[in-house]
Amino acid sequence: MSEIPHFLPWQQQVASSWLTQRERFAHAWLIHGMAGIGKRQFALAAAASLLCESPQEGLACGHCAACLWVAGGNHPDLRRIRPEAIALEEGADTAEEPTEQSGAAKKAPSRDIRVEQLRVLSPWFNTATHRGGWRVAVLYPAEALNSISANALLKVLEEPPEHTVFLLVVDAPDRILPTLVSRCRRLPLAVPSPADSAEWLSSQGLDDSTQWLAAAGGAPLRALEMSRAGGGACPEWLAQLVRSSAQGAMPDVGALAESLEKEAPKVWIDALQRLFLDLSLAAAQASVRYFPELAGQIKAIAQKVPPATLADTGKWLVQQRAVADHPLNTKLFTYSALSRAALACQPQR
Repeated sequence: MSEIPHFLPWQQQVASSWLTQRERFAHAWLIHGMAGIGKRQFALAAAASLLCESPQEGLACGHCAACLWVAGGNHPDLRRIRPEAIALEEGADTAEEPTEQSGAAKKAPSRDIRVEQLRVLSPWFNTATHRGGWRVAVLYPAEALNSISANALLKVLEEPPEHTVFLLVVDAPDRILPTLVSRCRRLPLAVPSPADSAEWLSSQGLDDSTQWLAAAGGAPLRALEMSRAGGGACPEWLAQLVRSSAQGAMPDVGALAESLEKEAPKVWIDALQRLFLDLSLAAAQASVRYFPELAGQIKAIAQKVPPATLADTGKWLVQQRAVADHPLNTKLFTYSALSRAALACQPQR
């Protein structure tokens, strides 16, 4: 049997204060904050606590029948609404996921929350809860709602089913339909302190966490994920680009592009975005955030490049990130993006 979802150490005080007010609980909550701080885990632990029959200071006891059902993944009053691709990543049997397309031809796992996933829940919404308590629907990530499924959810929230709580998880509320946001109470989650993050990462086997936390922008779950992916907190190809640029030399873009052939575009574009944020910070005489080990070289580049060039390149990288999952020609896309970034780091003549 699996363990019941639990709150991370930095979440427990907020969760307890929030859940002890359940007699005035809203029917829909928007749980938001920086990526990689544990919002999904918070929502699932909150669902377990709402379903618990003997909560302790608002939190799940872990021993009652409801908690045992949640731990076993078969509580009748709990549903997860997530893309099929994420369900597969989490080890779910997608044959058991709610769908109206069971007879359809097999397709690649969807990364959207489809309208069918909401429609098949109508009977669940309209029946009495199993033990006379709450019914909880956890939806994540809310950014995965497309226009059709978002409007279908909006219709449900406009006339919410009785005894039902929706927990929507999103990085930033402005990434979803404004009318959906207006139907939810917001619950912002803060980034944990460096000390709390370092202590938790140490408990996960990552003792030297300073550089990983910096590379992850202070988000501990993302720092752990990055550390387990292999390599260093600062990718070697990025360090080469920065070192060459700091010396006033144009890096070997072709060699750098070849080293990224097996890397997902969204991963290395994300690294470039973080680099240009550091460059902009250095240009403003502020401390770098993501790559402190390259602080000297980053400051040297920022002193030679107009801030407008750095800002424009950062905006351009945001646009490239939007199409990174489906480049028409991966090699050309990689070379072009690296060339643009490398040229932006060269002093203007």
